[in-house]
Amino acid sequence: MQKIHKKVIYVLVDSLMAQAIDRGLKQNKLPAFRFLIEHGQYYNNMVSSFPTMSVSIDSSLLTGTFPDEHHLPGLSWYSPKEKKVISYGSGPLEVMKHGVVTVLSHALIDLNQKHLNPAIPTLHEELHRMGLTSGSINGLIYRGAANHRLTLPSPIGEITTLPKEISVKGPDFFTLGVLSNPLVGIKDLPVGPTEDLGMNNKYAVETVKYLVKAKKLPDFLFVYLPDLDGTIHKNGPSELEGVIKADQSIYSLLQSFGSPEKAIKETIFIVAGDSGMSQVLPAGKDAVVHLPSLLRDYNVLQPGEDVSDATEIVLGVNDTMSYVYNLKKSIPLRKITETLRADKRIDTISWVEKDWIYSMQGGSTKELKFKKGGAWVDTYNQRWTVEQDIDVLDLHLKTGKHKLSYGKYPDALQRIYSSLHSHADNLLVITAKPGYELAETSSPTHRSGGAHGGLDESASFVPLIINGTDQKPEHLRIVDLKRFLIKLLSEQKK
Repeated sequence: MQKIHKKVIYVLVDSLMAQAIDRGLKQNKLPAFRFLIEHGQYYNNMVSSFPTMSVSIDSSLLTGTFPDEHHLPGLSWYSPKEKKVISYGSGPLEVMKHGVVTVLSHALIDLNQKHLNPAIPTLHEELHRMGLTSGSINGLIYRGAANHRLTLPSPIGEITTLPKEISVKGPDFFTLGVLSNPLVGIKDLPVGPTEDLGMNNKYAVETVKYLVKAKKLPDFLFVYLPDLDGTIHKNGPSELEGVIKADQSIYSLLQSFGSPEKAIKETIFIVAGDSGMSQVLPAGKDAVVHLPSLLRDYNVLQPGEDVSDATEIVLGVNDTMSYVYNLKKSIPLRKITETLRADKRIDTISWVEKDWIYSMQGGSTKELKFKKGGAWVDTYNQRWTVEQDIDVLDLHLKTGKHKLSYGKYPDALQRIYSSLHSHADNLLVITAKPGYELAETSSPTHRSGGAHGGLDESASFVPLIINGTDQKPEHLRIVDLKRFLIKLLSEQKK
């Protein structure tokens, strides 16, 4: 009997959390998830990248590396080389402060073609070298080997100084909403201003359905479903309606094969989340930690301003996580940490001092120091030296076997290390405790809603569902999926 060569479809549901799936299953409201879980593998504790923001996570997924290697440290970060804050646009006020043209340039040109480390091949580039085809439907990170064009729609093209057509490198099949829609004149897709210019679930699902029915599926297809993210930000992690709509989208996709059974027989079908969210306290509960106010004794760069000789601190806020950049070597990092540590809403504070990384908690005098290499072997076969108070990061040590395991901060040592070594020196990485989020003047806030960014398990654990194969990744981390996917596709090629 001839071997069936299966295509691989990877569906990323933005902000999908296992607790929401489990709650929906108990209420019998998620037929697609129920089918996939009952016929495949279901894991509720795959570890995300850090900070838990889409561009960093997707970069880890598609490069198989952490931010210290792929160089995309967050949705907002400071470039010492360019002496300016890089923002890909997390809210309208932030876009206005940084400038529409600047944010569009970062998001549409620099993100994939410049900021994503060109020395690290993406999954799309690796598959091209292997003689396999790949595709990306609305993925934020998409760099590949094929030439494509992004076309700015009206009125954006008229009100910016950006070229109306932008050349980019992507996979063989590539869409990015209305900016790159290869099905114009073939299929009517929702791309209007009220439909997020095509960055919506229906656009993605209808595009997949076209490829299935036309028998044009590439060997690997990445599909991004974004709609759930907005509802969770607004309503918090207990939101279920958005998960039900995501389930309907997935069920429609499965049905395009003729039936769900046929879909998982003919393809390796994977559904996963990218990051969780923590519930933010309501207004009146002091839920927002306004960092410029907390650091009022320093000259903190305001959004939209240029760095000057007087600037002492720059912020790169990512919801419940923030980079705090110290531009003055004359100011000890420890002095800044003392200011931050005094606020009990701050969870973790980490920085590099000589060869060590130090971590402490807000409202506490406890301190941990660690560095790469050493006798302690963690869950992911990474070696560390750890000293002082391990409770700071909820580490657990088995002294007889020199085994290190993690509590409420999954893979904390590697994820903190990678963020601190991703793009700049002399900086702090801080996170807020559950219930709180960090902000500067123009940051979007989510009182009574949900927020990303954090290091703790509420933001870090995401679901992974695998159908069509009994294989699984070596470790349940997003950073390990590239190797897993290449292995799957290599075996399909044989």
